[in-house]
Amino acid sequence: MTGLSRFSFGSLPVSTWRNGGGETREIISWPLGLPHFDWRVSIATIATDGPFSRFEDIDRSITLLSGAGVLLSAEGGIEHSLDRPAEPFAFAGETAIQAHLINGITTDFNVMTRRGQVSARVLPQHGVFTANLQRAGMLYVLQGQWQAGEALLLSASEGVYWTEEHALEQPADLDLEPLQTESLLLWVEIRSEPCKAAAN
Repeated sequence: MTGLSRFSFGSLPVSTWRNGGGETREIISWPLGLPHFDWRVSIATIATDGPFSRFEDIDRSITLLSGAGVLLSAEGGIEHSLDRPAEPFAFAGETAIQAHLINGITTDFNVMTRRGQVSARVLPQHGVFTANLQRAGMLYVLQGQWQAGEALLLSASEGVYWTEEHALEQPADLDLEPLQTESLLLWVEIRSEPCKAAAN
């Protein structure tokens, strides 16, 4: 389908962290080729305890994909056990988060958006639903297979993304149907924030 970019976990480029504590597979950083992104989605493997990188003016969401999980903590009262797959946890990118592995390596799905310009919702899906293609977004399959429209079949560790740039080239919506009872995917819905009127 025009405007949809397909990917798989195994095909994504791998970047090893400087501290040796893990690696990142970037799916997309939008706009393409620019140093400052509006939104970015990646999959990270956390291999050791340590701090998360801090990102000013960025909102973040992290979702466990595999492994026992990780305990996230920070001064100011944040203490969250990310130990249930497909349950997103949102936090501000400026927060000094410390990650402590619960029992071995974990793999996590990460979404970042530039505050005031873009926002995101990460929505786990188990049943039939319709994705809006007029906003940027992404689908990533965690379990089972999904029929996407008439011609696209997605299996575990596969996904597609689209941008608002191609909105006029494709239908307004994409119908998704799980093909097994255990089928599970993440739908990332990206929304552009309305520009604030300049003060008089």
